[in-house]
Amino acid sequence: MSPEALLTLFDKTADAIRDAVAPIHGADRRARTDRPGQYAIDVVADRAALEVLGRVPVTIVSEESGITGTPNAPVTVVIDPIDGSSNAARDIPYWATSLCALDRDGPLAALVVNHATGSAFRALRGSGATRDGHPLVPSTATRVEDAVVGISNFPGRMLAWKQFRALGSCALALCDVAYGALDGYFDAGSVHAPWDYLGGLLVCTEAGVKVIDSEDRPLAIADPSARRRLVAAGTSQLLQALRAATG
Repeated sequence: MSPEALLTLFDKTADAIRDAVAPIHGADRRARTDRPGQYAIDVVADRAALEVLGRVPVTIVSEESGITGTPNAPVTVVIDPIDGSSNAARDIPYWATSLCALDRDGPLAALVVNHATGSAFRALRGSGATRDGHPLVPSTATRVEDAVVGISNFPGRMLAWKQFRALGSCALALCDVAYGALDGYFDAGSVHAPWDYLGGLLVCTEAGVKVIDSEDRPLAIADPSARRRLVAAGTSQLLQALRAATG
C-alpha cells in the first residue's frame, strides 16, 4: 500500500472506533474487563479497528489483541485503539487513537486523532506532518526554566521548569510537542510500548522534533514486549535538560 492509502485506511479505522465508542456512556463507559488495566471500551475499540485493518494485507500489532493480520507482511500497523483509556472512561477530553505503519525502513505513515475534540495529526515519512491540515511549528524554547513540560510518571529529578502537565495520553502529548503546545515531554519510567508512541514519534520527526529513549534504545520497533523511557523537545538544548529529569 502507498503511504497515502495507509492514511486513508487509518482515517477509516479511527472513524470506526469513534462510532463504536460514542454511544457508550456512564457506568458502561467505565466498566472494566478481567484483564488488569483494560476497560471494556478498549475491547470495543479494538474490535472496530480490526474489522477495518483486517481487510488489507498488513501485520497488525495492537495493545489489546496482540499480533494479528497477515504474517510477515511488508507493512506492520501498530495501533493503540484508545490511548488515554482512563481519560476516555471519565469523559476527560484528551484521548486518542494512535496508528503508525512501519516498513523495513521504519515509520512510514501515522495518524493520531483526539476523539474528544476531533483534532487530527497526520504524518508521512519525508513529507512533513500536519494538525488538521496545517503544518506543525514546534517550540523554540531552549531553557527548562521557560518550558511547559508534559510528563508521564513523577520526575526522577525535579527541574526548575516553568510549568508541567500530566495529561494522560503519550501519543497526544508527543503530538503537542510537535505542535508547540508543549515545549517538551518526558517519561520518568520505562512504561511506554510502541503502540503508545510510534504515531507521535513520526509526527514529531516530521515536524523537526527530536524524540529519544533516555537509555538510547531504538524506538522504531513493533515488538509488543518492548518498553521505552521517552524524552522529546523542540530543541536539542531542552531535550538534554529534560533527559536529566528522567532519573
